[in-house]
Amino acid sequence: MLGVAVVLLGTGVLEGATVPGQRESATVAAGSVPPGIQKIRHVVIIMQENRSFDDYFGVFPGADGIPRNAQGKVAVCVPDPARGGCVRPYHDTNPSNGEGPHNMSAERKDIDRGRMDGFLAPAERQHARCRRAGFTHGVACAGNGPGEPYSVLGYETGAELPNYWTYAKDFVLEDHMFEPTDSWSRPAHLYLVSGWSAGGCRRGHPLSCRNDNRAKLGHAHMADAAWTDMTYLMHKHHVSWSYFVAPGTQPDCQTGLIRCAPVKQNAGTPTIWNPLPAFDTVRHDHQLRDVETVDHLYTRARRGTLPNVSWVVPNHATSEHGPHSIRTGEAYVTRIINSIMEGPDWPSTAIFVAWDDFGGRYDHVRPPRVDRNGYGLRVPAFMISPYARRGLIDHQTLSFDAYNKFIEDDFLGGQRLDPKTDGRPDRRVSVRENEQILGDLSWEFDFNQPSRKPVILPPFPPR
Repeated sequence: MLGVAVVLLGTGVLEGATVPGQRESATVAAGSVPPGIQKIRHVVIIMQENRSFDDYFGVFPGADGIPRNAQGKVAVCVPDPARGGCVRPYHDTNPSNGEGPHNMSAERKDIDRGRMDGFLAPAERQHARCRRAGFTHGVACAGNGPGEPYSVLGYETGAELPNYWTYAKDFVLEDHMFEPTDSWSRPAHLYLVSGWSAGGCRRGHPLSCRNDNRAKLGHAHMADAAWTDMTYLMHKHHVSWSYFVAPGTQPDCQTGLIRCAPVKQNAGTPTIWNPLPAFDTVRHDHQLRDVETVDHLYTRARRGTLPNVSWVVPNHATSEHGPHSIRTGEAYVTRIINSIMEGPDWPSTAIFVAWDDFGGRYDHVRPPRVDRNGYGLRVPAFMISPYARRGLIDHQTLSFDAYNKFIEDDFLGGQRLDPKTDGRPDRRVSVRENEQILGDLSWEFDFNQPSRKPVILPPFPPR
């Protein structure tokens, strides 16, 4: 066994990183299906809410985390317009904390032309608006928790997130996973299932849809998603799927405004986190029944009847969206992972966990650009599988588009969701899976190693 883990960079250059017990990977030709990938018959994508990479893994050993000086002290300081001076990212031990604005406008101010120093200003403006409103209007005001607005600079450690850090240590941590777009939750979830965020559609006419990276046109807009989504190709290839929804309420306003009443979320209603019921293809293929409540996931895992592809979304209370407890969210994710590991499908499963956007929280890495819509800021992400390389930190440039690419390579023979070839043209601005900068998730696996045993963790570990 060679002590090298090979990482495929977006430029096509191979870079070695020493990882004990890892095998040197072979080059996979562009456009080919990676060898061994068909050992994965079940892909599960668990999507949580509103955390940046530096928030959750900014001090994880070996990761591209918060910059520090030679003395080990935080080397960055974010300007504080309200009080003057600047504030350094700090260790936040409170499981409930607030967040900042994270729409397109706020995100671009946070990035500040690559200076990555604008995070406090939008958070302070939102906090002031909420203070004037008495913190009574809308989910953005409800998101103001302990330490606001400075909690956008807080970061957690393994003490606060013991299970997430255990998964990262035992399996694969992805430290360059970017939001697919520099916007908020809804466009991110649209990209997750379709590789694009669009609007203005006429039902049954995918070419009528126009690019819409803001996706703030309200609930009626969500009833007509005529462009092509992943389930269209999966249905044609007889690939089974389910979209599992935790019933409850969603945290963000439908229109992206700061004030709104809580919106209920369930499997049958298209919402920010549940976009597939709005897609023409899902209705046309009679697959609305495949959008289910999350309790069906536990049942399927126990029986060994997981679909080929599963998406899993939380409700407000389990989402880790501020100010809800990160412990509650971690426990919810742990229960899902435990149920899969304890079921018959574990030997052929890959579990991907990520957070849909950065929630206004600090991250120090400037996002790369791939087209006029993306990418957005870094989010936490890791992969769990019996074939995962143990303890690997994957430095490839990734986005949610990489999940679609992996699904296409695994189940569709490498066919892409491409209007030129998929038989259902739309006006998407690019085929994201084909972007040269996008990494390949198959490099995180060693399909020659024996199937690894489950790592069962307590949902609420002692702290």
